[in-house]
Amino acid sequence: MKSYTDKVKDNKLAQGILLGTYILVTTLSLYLSGKSVIAFLLLLASLLLLHFTKLGRNTKWGIAALVLVVLLPLSASQGDAYQSYMEVGTLVGIYVAMALGLNIVVGLAGLLDLGFVAFFAVGAYTYSIFATPQAANFLSFGTFPLGGEYFWVFILIGGFVAAIFGILLGIPVLRVKGDYLAIVTLGFGEIIRIVFNNLDRPINITNGAMGLSSITPPKLFGLTFTFPSQFYYIALVILVLTIFVVRRLEYSKIGRAWKAVRENDIAAQSMGIHLVRTKLTAFAIGASFSGMMGVVFAAKQTFVDPTSFTLLESITILVMVLLGGMGSVPGVILGAAIMTILNMQVLTELTNWLNQLSLNNVISIPDALSPAKMQRFIFGAILILFALYRPQGLIPAKNPIFNAAKLKNGSTPKGQEKQKQEVSLKKESASYVNLDS
Repeated sequence: MKSYTDKVKDNKLAQGILLGTYILVTTLSLYLSGKSVIAFLLLLASLLLLHFTKLGRNTKWGIAALVLVVLLPLSASQGDAYQSYMEVGTLVGIYVAMALGLNIVVGLAGLLDLGFVAFFAVGAYTYSIFATPQAANFLSFGTFPLGGEYFWVFILIGGFVAAIFGILLGIPVLRVKGDYLAIVTLGFGEIIRIVFNNLDRPINITNGAMGLSSITPPKLFGLTFTFPSQFYYIALVILVLTIFVVRRLEYSKIGRAWKAVRENDIAAQSMGIHLVRTKLTAFAIGASFSGMMGVVFAAKQTFVDPTSFTLLESITILVMVLLGGMGSVPGVILGAAIMTILNMQVLTELTNWLNQLSLNNVISIPDALSPAKMQRFIFGAILILFALYRPQGLIPAKNPIFNAAKLKNGSTPKGQEKQKQEVSLKKESASYVNLDS
């Protein structure tokens, strides 16, 4: 058995066949069952198996696109739970993008941020104010609410406004770090929520605690986006863009500068890294992803109010990063997906199952101990277990291994992606010291 496993580990063809068989079986299971949480989760688990295979990068992206764009929606659409599955998929995409943004701040730059949900709120309110009649209260020009066609522009505007708020947060916290940084960012998040909660006088901008309702849904070529199955593709496109940008930044000049600041900001500054510029860039880029997803969230929910952006949401996003592995893009994606699915689907289904058993007098469980109400307790227990036995996260961050001989010779064998990356890093290393001089 062990020899067979070793052969599969080194054989791309065998891995591809086994993975394809697994995807086919789980897809058919979900398609035929109509409603099966287990089949739905097993199909999503194929993406995790795909990550650990030794297939080429383009092949992995192609298989992932096939699963997420075609197989998952098609197989889930045969049952009554189609929209609920797509709702889970949409929220997974939203929270994964937010966790990747926070990973830039916490995982790469080493800046502990406990108020990250504030940028999510900024993006959501940026679109909500103009997609409802609310903007007419303080603007004397224009016709409000704006049409759904403006949603696509507001995705960029929401990201830009959130980035500005990220810079405004970064400026006063440049001189603090550690626990003090956490306290300042926590205060910033609470200030933003309280401001939105009280910004209904003397000029009514956010409608205060009542929130904003009847937000205009997106429109494209005459099609109105109202169902979770439609927002699923919007979240998926933004998520792919986020992953692409984060992966490109990770080993770029600015990405290596973030890591240097994370390890030792004094040493990084002595090597020519501009601390102010580097930290502000981390806050701005991380906040922009959260702001874009805030726009999507507001359009999907068609209602926003300050209670959606509490400190608990910031803590949840931070737990996603810690659970997956700080600084690890695949780990953060896995951590955010697990937390969201556990909250939205697994605990809910488990509660329904236990309630059904209670109604049938099979087992008696107090209502206060239902898994849905014990959500925070379960999350806390999971975090404690991982802190004790897997402190680096589910998929820890790995530094690239460089071949000294290849770096000196500058030779790049054709078709070897890792050595191409090494040569690229070598070309940039000459100007690394003078990064921000």
